[in-house]
Amino acid sequence: MSTFVTPSTLPSTTAPNPAGYDALLVVSFGGPEGPDDVMPFLENVTRGRNIPRERLLEVAEHYHHFGGKSPINDQVRELLAALRPELDRRGIGLPLYWGNRNWHPLLADTVRAMTAAGHRRALAVVLAAYSSYSSCRQYRENVSGAADAAGPEAPQFDKMRVFYNHPDFVAANADRVREAIAALPESARGRFHMAFTAHSIPASMAAGCDYEKQLTETSRLVAEELGLPRERWKLVYQSRSGRPEDPWLEPDILDHIDALHAQGVRDLVIAPIGFLSDHMEILYDLDHEARQRCAERGLRMVRAATVGTHPRFVAMLGELIAERMAGSAVRRAIGQYPANHDVCPVGCCPAPGRPART
Repeated sequence: MSTFVTPSTLPSTTAPNPAGYDALLVVSFGGPEGPDDVMPFLENVTRGRNIPRERLLEVAEHYHHFGGKSPINDQVRELLAALRPELDRRGIGLPLYWGNRNWHPLLADTVRAMTAAGHRRALAVVLAAYSSYSSCRQYRENVSGAADAAGPEAPQFDKMRVFYNHPDFVAANADRVREAIAALPESARGRFHMAFTAHSIPASMAAGCDYEKQLTETSRLVAEELGLPRERWKLVYQSRSGRPEDPWLEPDILDHIDALHAQGVRDLVIAPIGFLSDHMEILYDLDHEARQRCAERGLRMVRAATVGTHPRFVAMLGELIAERMAGSAVRRAIGQYPANHDVCPVGCCPAPGRPART
C-alpha cells in the first residue's frame, strides 16, 4: 500500500529551523480497514507476546462488531488534513508523512519513501500525549528500526515531546467534556460523576514511567477548568489485556460503574482523556460495554469525545513542531510539572521484563 504524504502549499520552510529538519513524520498506531485486515493486524500488534489465538479471535469480534474496520486511520487522515494548513499558516512548509506501527501505511514503507525522496533529518510527531513504554519508547524503537531497515541514507529522527500538560491540550479536552455535560438534563449537571479513562498498562510497565502521574495531572487540570470538586471525578482505566494473573492499572471502568451504582450515583460522564481519537477501544469498551453496564445499573451515561481535530489541539501540534524546529526556550505547560523533556533520558520508560538501553 502506498505511503501517505501531504504536500505543502509553500515552496519551502520559512519558519526558523536551526535544527535542519527537512520533513515531518506523523506516527500512529494503525488499524484494520476491512474484515480481511483484522487478524493480520492483531497478529502485528501482539507479535512476540505469546497471546493465545483464542484471545485474538475474541478481540477480532470487537472489530467485526463494527464491520471489521477501525476508524483510526480515517481519523488520522482528518488530522493530517487539518494540520497541513496550520503548518502553512506558521510558515512551516515541510512535507508531512504518515507511518503506523501496526497497519498500512507502515512505518517501514514510509521511512523508505522518505529516504528515496532524499530527506536526511525529520521530526517524528507521535500521536500519544503521555509517557510509557508502549506510548513513547516503543514508538522511538519502531522509528529507529524502520530507519535501520531503510539503510544508511535514511533520515535521522527526533521525537516531539509529550504534551499532557500543554494548556491547549487541556482546553481542548475541557471543551469536549463541556459538550458532553450539555447533553445531560439540566437537573443532572450539578450532581454527575466524571470518570476520566485511559488505556490500562501492566503495573510493571507503569512502575518505570510517569504514565499514571501525567494522566492524573491532566485529569486534575481538566476538572479544575470545569470547576469540578475532587470528590466528583476519578481516573480509571479501560481496555486491559494480557494474562489475568498479571497486575494492570486499576480500577477498570466497568468495576468503577458498579462502585458508583453502589454509592447511589445516577449520572456519569466518561471522558477518555488517555486517547486522542474515537477509535475502536472507545467504540467497543466505552460506547458498547460501559454503556451496557450503565444501563444494567440504572446510570445515565454520556461519553465525551476525544480531542480529534479540535482547533486548539491542531494549533498545539503546530506550536510544538515550530517550538522544536526553532529550539525555542519558551515551552508552554501548565500545572505542577514543567514541560516534558525533548530528548528522552537513557533508561526512561523501559519495557516490562527487560532493561532499557537508550
